[in-house]
Amino acid sequence: MKHQTPLGNAQRFNLISILFIYNVLFYLNDAVIQLLEHKEEYNQFGVIRYFAEYFSSVKNSNHVLFREFNYIQATPHNRASFIRVFWKCYRQIGKSGDLLSMLEYRSLLQLLCPDFPVVLVQSAARIAVMDDTIDCLMSFSDFLYAFQLQFYYQEFLDCVLVIYQDLLAGKSPNTVIVPTSTSIEQIPSVSTEENNKEERPQDGVEPSTLVECIDALCDRSKHSHPPRSCMREILKQTDRISYYSFLMSLAKQEAINQTIGVLPSKAELLIDPEMDQELDKLIAQIVVSPSSNSSSSAVGGLKEVQKKASPRRNIHHRRRMEVESDGSTEETDSSEN
Repeated sequence: MKHQTPLGNAQRFNLISILFIYNVLFYLNDAVIQLLEHKEEYNQFGVIRYFAEYFSSVKNSNHVLFREFNYIQATPHNRASFIRVFWKCYRQIGKSGDLLSMLEYRSLLQLLCPDFPVVLVQSAARIAVMDDTIDCLMSFSDFLYAFQLQFYYQEFLDCVLVIYQDLLAGKSPNTVIVPTSTSIEQIPSVSTEENNKEERPQDGVEPSTLVECIDALCDRSKHSHPPRSCMREILKQTDRISYYSFLMSLAKQEAINQTIGVLPSKAELLIDPEMDQELDKLIAQIVVSPSSNSSSSAVGGLKEVQKKASPRRNIHHRRRMEVESDGSTEETDSSEN
């Protein structure tokens, strides 16, 4: 009788389940650290229940809420979960049709992750407006899909930018160094790129050369990357292409959504009957409470939505965020009573 290999067993699971299995030691280590740091809270309902709730929150993608940036970017599942939380928390912005600036999107992201780096928000904004000034106002859907691409494939896109800049500088494809990885610190800042724009002799590079280098990068890179078929399809449709026009086209690809697996298509992005019911209840509470001002009620409503999605182990993060966002502890204290 043949023994089933581990790979055969893994094929029964979907992509998210496979990623979770491969990173189980990471989550187990974090669960133990959280337990030791906040054991007074968790001793009230037992260690077994704590671990059950921790891993349940990981499975349901609620575990990244109010966590530090190093945690939310540590695994592909964490990144996908944070994208999902961002969409769920702020979907109403898209439904109302509001246009926001890069700084406003940064503030929204930092409500969910206080140390979320501004450079990633800037990069996502530049994808959404295709390298125009990042002070432009953006729709929620445009920013969301750009943010999904930038955040989930961050390391790979950083490598592509290095390759693109070498090609733009006139280097031969044979002399372009295809990196295996790179860090954000090695990438020129937004201001540096803006200052160098006037010095560029032409806009864009030859797609055939770029796709050759990207293929080599995919072969060597250990990081997640978009489907090669998507990238090749985009690059064969034009004679020259710039870095941000390439990324904007990628961000709009439905295959990216299907690969990451957390966002619906653009047509279904704002449809969520369950969330609509919750928001209707919050609005009704605001209407019948004339003594409360609209700004504090709106903030309170957002917190209620966030609390509903947050696992028990994020209690201390919720308290910290409520203090930082309100500037006082009054609302936090009253909500706990």
